Amino acid sequence: MFKSTMRFRHARSLLGTAALLSLLSGCASLQERLKTFGDPPPLSPIDNPTSKPGYKPVQMPMPIPQPVSYNPNSLWRNGSRAFFNDQRAHQVGDILTVKVNINDTAEFQDQTQLTRSTTEDTELSNFLGAQALSPAAQKFLPGSLLTASGNSQSNGSGTINRQDQLVTNVAAVVTQVLPNGNMVIEGKQEVRLNSEMRELIVAGVARPEDIESDNTIELPKIAEARLAYGGRGTLTNIQTERWGQQAADILLPF
Repeated sequence: MFKSTMRFRHARSLLGTAALLSLLSGCASLQERLKTFGDPPPLSPIDNPTSKPGYKPVQMPMPIPQPVSYNPNSLWRNGSRAFFNDQRAHQVGDILTVKVNINDTAEFQDQTQLTRSTTEDTELSNFLGAQALSPAAQKFLPGSLLTASGNSQSNGSGTINRQDQLVTNVAAVVTQVLPNGNMVIEGKQEVRLNSEMRELIVAGVARPEDIESDNTIELPKIAEARLAYGGRGTLTNIQTERWGQQAADILLPF
């Protein structure tokens, strides 16, 4: 009984904490919207990605360093695509263009049916020589300790038919050069149209060999690629559930 009471109090405390956090996040969202009341969403300031509080340098497995070979009396540098110099990004702070061309189509159907029937019947008609007892004594013995039955049925079906297409270019900045020469890049682009702000964020690890002569690279050639496309503004606020409804969906068990 004591453990059940403690569990109930703990669950109630967790629900209260979740409700408080949801309320605070809702108030923060409300305060942010009140700041821009009557105005379009403001543009984010240009900042250094490495100075953000959550920024962490990327660490990946590195090969054994190899000695650099030089060609004496040669005007051509190994790996260079231009005669005099290489205009491609190769050090921290350089800029390159990421070509995004996503055309994704997915179609998936699933159907599940589950039916279960259980019956439990525990009788004591012959328990410990009950038949040898007198009829008066047999009246005090329960005929059955447990009799239970249950039926459950579950039917589920789902269909996914999605088609996504995104074709654009975004400039990214080299934020880190790994020991093997690979570069960590990160870029952000914001476009404000009327009262709606569209954001495009791209990040990942690129090889210098995959950068084309015009200093561009295709998204599929970027390792650990992270691409986010979304927005904020009037249209996004209309399409998003109110924070009270979101809190109710999290807290209500049914």
